[in-house]
Amino acid sequence: MEFLFEADGDKMMASSIENLFRTACDNVHSTTKEEGTIMDCSDISFADHEVRTKFELKSNNNVTFVTGNKKKLEEVQRILSEFKDGKLPFTITSHKLDLPELQGEPIDIAKAKCALAAKDLDGPVITEDTSLCFDALNGLPGPYIKWFLEKCGHEGLNQMLAGYEDKGAYAQTMVAFCAGPGEEIHVFDGRTHGQIVNARGKLDFGWDPIFEPDEGDGKTYAEMTKDEKDSISHRSRAFTYLREFLLSKEG
Repeated sequence: MEFLFEADGDKMMASSIENLFRTACDNVHSTTKEEGTIMDCSDISFADHEVRTKFELKSNNNVTFVTGNKKKLEEVQRILSEFKDGKLPFTITSHKLDLPELQGEPIDIAKAKCALAAKDLDGPVITEDTSLCFDALNGLPGPYIKWFLEKCGHEGLNQMLAGYEDKGAYAQTMVAFCAGPGEEIHVFDGRTHGQIVNARGKLDFGWDPIFEPDEGDGKTYAEMTKDEKDSISHRSRAFTYLREFLLSKEG
């Protein structure tokens, strides 16, 4: 039987380990064979505060993606489902949280938001923060694109660059994962470079109609199929990095 734990002390006495097993295993099934007794004890957990368990992704884990947007959840489920056997080794659900509107650099916002979400939901969480960064404006609107879009609309965002030759921009998603309150926060940065253009395509998904990625064969995000967008999008890239991380933790 393998154990994934780290002890703060150099040694653990056999009697202490026995006590831990008695505490951790409510039901122990044993089968006696010629070579001895085989113990089968699953889902072992230790209450001892001196033992720090390592995070390991298991099939009974539920990971909460913090969003109230069903389309985002569907997109993330589609991206994360590309595991070895085509199935998620965990359940991903969504939950809307009214977190404070933070300010600062994208990575600092991502870390603070994820820590708050893990504390509020008391478990593994994924958060996402998306920015649209105009080269001519040194990265603005950046993480504040949601409010700029609400107040200015697609046309207003174009007008922000009316006085500049440079229409370059990059779409950025910061995905953060935390295994629970107080745990380390892992951040994954996905970017796609492109141009800001007049709105084209479906108008029902944020600023997609005005962003024409360099790798998009002249299409805006809004003119692409789901597969086309997933193959190059900032969100897809960030969640692909997360997927690789979660695969490394699969138990």
